Amino acid sequence: MSVEIADAALAGGVARGDLAAFEVLVRRYSGRVFGLAYRVLGDRAEAEDVTQEVFATAWRRLGSLTEPAAVRTWLFRVAYRECLGVLRRSRTDPVDELPDRATPVGLGQGPRDPSTVAETVAAVAALRSALRGLPAPQRAAWLLAEVDGLSYAEIASVVGATEESVRGRLARARVRLAEVMKVWR
Repeated sequence: MSVEIADAALAGGVARGDLAAFEVLVRRYSGRVFGLAYRVLGDRAEAEDVTQEVFATAWRRLGSLTEPAAVRTWLFRVAYRECLGVLRRSRTDPVDELPDRATPVGLGQGPRDPSTVAETVAAVAALRSALRGLPAPQRAAWLLAEVDGLSYAEIASVVGATEESVRGRLARARVRLAEVMKVWR
């Protein structure tokens, strides 16, 4: 029987230089950190670089975290800031991408109806386009809430805003996406 180690215990272990705790932390969160970076940057190599930098920062600075149980939110905040730095250096606008290799909804292992596949691919393309049309703060809040499952408080911490502004950004993003995507209902 495997026992899940709490984030706070892992953070404490990493702060003390415990390599095994760090490895568990990396295994637990590297995929999600990479996913966030990839959606923000739209480039696999840059997302990998950001992910590596986030965990290098974690190894060096996790001991200074005042709330060790909030390690997940802290990692997302570091990743988001790293992504903003990459975007500033490259002077390009973020184009958030949903992973290209994701299996479209409703397309399991069974036979695939070509019209269903085409419709699903078109819907995903429409969602990508709609996301690109959102202002960056709304897009970031929507992705962190809907894709990464963060709470309002966690999103606020990641993007450096208040919970109220996150609520507003999400509400505006949802209204806009609902308008654009209503033809896909």
